Amino acid sequence: MDTSVLGRPAEMPLDPASAVLDRVPNPHPDIDYLIRFTVPEFTALCPITGQPDFAHLVIDYVADQWMIESKSLKLFMFSYRNHGAFHEATTVEIAKRLVEALAPRWLRIGGYWYPRGGIPIDVFWQTGAAPANLWLPEQGVPGYRGRG
Repeated sequence: MDTSVLGRPAEMPLDPASAVLDRVPNPHPDIDYLIRFTVPEFTALCPITGQPDFAHLVIDYVADQWMIESKSLKLFMFSYRNHGAFHEATTVEIAKRLVEALAPRWLRIGGYWYPRGGIPIDVFWQTGAAPANLWLPEQGVPGYRGRG
């Protein structure tokens, strides 16, 4: 295992750059299977106004040798609460940090941002084509209609 927060008290990171993403061994590296994390109450700050931005994030990935440890992922997500960045930068940055930490076979993220100024912004990114024969469910977040 490669963990610094699992089973220990942990402080909330002050910003995403200082957040540690721990990883644990994949118990089934011989097969492709989907792992999903849903973050329905993600919060960050607008870098211009400082007002809160809210999103529903869905992260899907196929692990190779490593999986993300969920407590460290939660702390990483919390680290954005006082961090200012645009929706697009935030969504892609989260995915890139996970790719850097895990070297997954495949990863995608859907960032479904709630409206500010009447316009929702949804941001999607993936590392490439999903593995063949992978069951890939829809992310389950409807287009904006009072999202929730």
